Amino acid sequence: MSTKSFLNVQIQKKLSGSQGNFELDLAFQTDRAEALALYGQSGVGKTSVLRILAGLAAPDHGRIVFDDEVWFDSLLGVNVPTHARSIGMVFQNYALFPHLNVRDNIAFAAGKDARDWVDQLLEMSDLQNLGFQSIDQLSGGQKQRVALARALARKPKLLLLDEPLSALDQHVRLQMQDHLFKMHQEFGFNMILVSHDMAEVFKLTQKVLQLKNGLVVRRGSPHQVFLLQAAHGKLHLHAQVLAIRSEEIVHILSLLVGQEIIEIIAAYEDVKRLKVGDKIAISTKAFSPQITRLH
Repeated sequence: MSTKSFLNVQIQKKLSGSQGNFELDLAFQTDRAEALALYGQSGVGKTSVLRILAGLAAPDHGRIVFDDEVWFDSLLGVNVPTHARSIGMVFQNYALFPHLNVRDNIAFAAGKDARDWVDQLLEMSDLQNLGFQSIDQLSGGQKQRVALARALARKPKLLLLDEPLSALDQHVRLQMQDHLFKMHQEFGFNMILVSHDMAEVFKLTQKVLQLKNGLVVRRGSPHQVFLLQAAHGKLHLHAQVLAIRSEEIVHILSLLVGQEIIEIIAAYEDVKRLKVGDKIAISTKAFSPQITRLH
């Protein structure tokens, strides 16, 4: 891996989110063929970063250099258009052309005289038997594979992924994570992933930027960002309140943690300001886990 950063980003942009106006102020670098995750709550600027890198939005100030090519420089007046940047982008809603079949969706991005390359992408994506299928006849996982193949058809050096797997059920999502990991290893492109799924971030990326109100509050490997803060025998979980009920002198909270529902005992002081639907953080001061492998 090169000792020189392959992507160098220093940008500032005023944004408006669910919590009001804030300024995106971001600086980071990645190495060649590295995968980076942007992690954080909705409305902190993650998608705006992807749009800026794609040339779909411009920073107020800053500089973006990719593979020694200046894509944006506010002082020099440089802003390379989207079509001239070596990028592919995959959206949560697939953004496929409904009037084109699977092969033609991919061929549209690949350009003329790219039949063999389209065939290779169809085979690698396990879509070779669906080439002439219409888009509306595909499952969610199949549509996502078409979207990824189309994004790779231009042979981009940078792949931008905006929560591309969040609409899929868990089984298909795990399959697509394996597929995306395989594609990244095969083609060696740089990748920036926006995801709320911590397991997905661990599986697919080597670096994480955790954002809050447009600023980086933690950076490092997934282990450094998510695990080191939970050291010293403490366990921290994020959960959603599903139900609150009273039993004699205590209250029982039903919580959704990931894909699991748990119940915990809580005191009145802990629950008096809570309502169903609230997102909460729960911590234990010490725990001795019993670990069982699930088949």
